[in-house]
Amino acid sequence: MCRPAWRQALIEASHLKDLARLRRVRDRIDREYARPLDVEELARAADMAAGHLGRRFLLAYGASPYAYLTARRIQRATALLRAGDLGVTEVGRAVGCATPGIFHARFTELVGTAPDAYPRTARGPAEPVRIREASAPAPHLA
Repeated sequence: MCRPAWRQALIEASHLKDLARLRRVRDRIDREYARPLDVEELARAADMAAGHLGRRFLLAYGASPYAYLTARRIQRATALLRAGDLGVTEVGRAVGCATPGIFHARFTELVGTAPDAYPRTARGPAEPVRIREASAPAPHLA
């Protein structure tokens, strides 16, 4: 029979392995936000079930993978709109939003203003995406 301390060590090792996988998923979203990404494909690449990835990502970062991807896209869109080189439709395409309507709705929801009004109302540097970092498990004292 397995000793309780060994069981706890196995649980903590599994948790750390999941955190490494989640960090790779998050890093991939940060790099490839403009490409079409879906949770099933991200989960396959991380060798996790899609449901498990969604639950663990939410626990680790405070947002689902899709919400994190959307926030990353909108954060990049704010920078592109501030630069003023592209129109709203081009910015939406550049950050990977499927349609102008979806881009407009998500941008307005997350930023609080419509994308076509954003460059005129923006002040100071763009706000970063605030997603908390995953932490290692606290040691269990038995």
